Amino acid sequence: MNIEKQITLSALEAVKELYGAEVPEKMIQLQKTRPDFEGNITLVVFPLLRTSKKKPEDTASEIGQYLKEHCSAVADYNVVKGFLNIVVASSAWVGLLNDINADEKWGEKEPTADSPLVMVEYSSPNTNKPLHLGHVRNNLLGWSLAQIMQANGNRVVKTNIVNDRGIHIMKSMLAWIKWGNGCTPESTGKKGDHLIGDFYVLFDKHYKEECNELEAKYKAEGMGDDEAKAKAEQEAPLIKEAHKMLVRWEAGDKEIRDLWAKMNSWVYKGFDETYKALGVSFDKIYYESNTYLEGKKKVMEGLDKGLFYKKDDGSVWADLTKDGLDQKLLIRSDGTTVYMTQDIGTAEMRFNDYPIDKMIYVVGNEQNYHFQVLSIILDRLGFKWGKDLVHFSYGMVNLPTGKMKSREGTVVDADDLIAQMIADAKATATEHGQSKDFSDAEKDEIARIVGMGALKYFILKVDARKNMMFNPAESIDFNGNTGPFIQYTYARIRSILRKAADENIVLPETLAADAPLNAKEVELIMQLNNFGVAVADAGQNYNPAGIANYCYELTKAFNQFYHDYSILNADTDAEKVTRLVLAKNVAKVIKEGMTLLGIEVPERM
Repeated sequence: MNIEKQITLSALEAVKELYGAEVPEKMIQLQKTRPDFEGNITLVVFPLLRTSKKKPEDTASEIGQYLKEHCSAVADYNVVKGFLNIVVASSAWVGLLNDINADEKWGEKEPTADSPLVMVEYSSPNTNKPLHLGHVRNNLLGWSLAQIMQANGNRVVKTNIVNDRGIHIMKSMLAWIKWGNGCTPESTGKKGDHLIGDFYVLFDKHYKEECNELEAKYKAEGMGDDEAKAKAEQEAPLIKEAHKMLVRWEAGDKEIRDLWAKMNSWVYKGFDETYKALGVSFDKIYYESNTYLEGKKKVMEGLDKGLFYKKDDGSVWADLTKDGLDQKLLIRSDGTTVYMTQDIGTAEMRFNDYPIDKMIYVVGNEQNYHFQVLSIILDRLGFKWGKDLVHFSYGMVNLPTGKMKSREGTVVDADDLIAQMIADAKATATEHGQSKDFSDAEKDEIARIVGMGALKYFILKVDARKNMMFNPAESIDFNGNTGPFIQYTYARIRSILRKAADENIVLPETLAADAPLNAKEVELIMQLNNFGVAVADAGQNYNPAGIANYCYELTKAFNQFYHDYSILNADTDAEKVTRLVLAKNVAKVIKEGMTLLGIEVPERM
């Protein structure tokens, strides 16, 4: 039983014995003692005054005396107005450390067969371009959130919905037909997603040229600027040709479908390489080319039931005015679908595949309205999780150089960013002389772990709901609130434990109750005890940043302790063993916390 629970139960007994009343557990309010007062845990007695019918100071003193006499976790106490500051017994802290030491998954809950099933959707790429920095944030948030939900005792299914159809896909295909000369990833030596992305940019380049020519022509004929621009964008031969290709695709034209399948297969192979480098994966991937017809079918069923309505032009709409929103188009007058329809179809397929209890969509905040609407529509259609679906809405991420534009080819490419982070990590390690004794293979692997750790931590430590600026140079720093700082501390502890093993020091499974502890060590045990709270908060608030900040605070506390006290050169063997057990568990919790962020920690640095 943890210390807070022991004190809570004893306080309930105290109230019953002293004042003859049983009170609910929620009235026992515990908090960390302020640093300017003696003690570790403070009991706020104000909620108990109605029961005690005494002054705050008297109530606190009486409960404090009872706890000192009856609760083994309490060594002493002091009273400051209505606050009972409790000094926790050293043996209780040792007992807590023993509990932490005995639990390899301390602070986490293991899912069972009866646990709720949570589905997390993330990534959602388009097959006309490679993954970029925005996708990196999406994937890292989605993966981490899935790990956090599982650590809170949920069964988790990780899914991806790939946008593999539509006019943007036709643009890349048409550009490849016109200017590709039959090239392939193999013939060009390029990753498939990069090759297709190049043709998407090439289409836009030629399309703009056509638009500029037509716009100038229309203006010369006396047309206004805005009208000329709009007409040029509609009448440009390339866009008309792309639309014809889309019609052929929708009709199942074999030639177009075969080319579409071939080019998409190149992209998927490229995506898989990037996902592997990022350390993310999926349990199930859905494709919009399969879901859009399912969505259309579901909407038509809703129309028959009176859930939606049809306009004179044949388009189908949802009236959301009673929900404080507007009217939402679901099927166009020509029978084609919109994104909302596709999401309905994907939901139908997922619900048929899995008995989902909660659905979490990891999608940028520009889609907030979309998910408001989707939630209402899915609820109308009878999806039990529809009303309570979670849109994990995150802000945009940019580099100091500015925003990204896919069509202009100015995106921050994910593969380039990953390669640069690893190269920077290797250069930094070499500069500081940290890798001079390692083999080339070890240097490469550590650079990968540190470079990716720097990237992931820098992105995940920021509240996901905020826009952020990613600065690669800051992220690689081995000091401060960075991934490498935490990784280096872990590696340092592992080095200390290896040296202890070389000295034939065997750590006990359980420390003796009288094992020596100083104030800094008690502070570290308190920090370790808080890991479960951090995991629970991160799950409840969908907030990976909470785990990142916990790891940093724990790491910082250990480094302060390590600065003040030697571990291997402690004054006594008992102190040495206690500190080694404590250090071992700090490393364990750091590793667990970083794992929830999808970050590896190296044994050596």
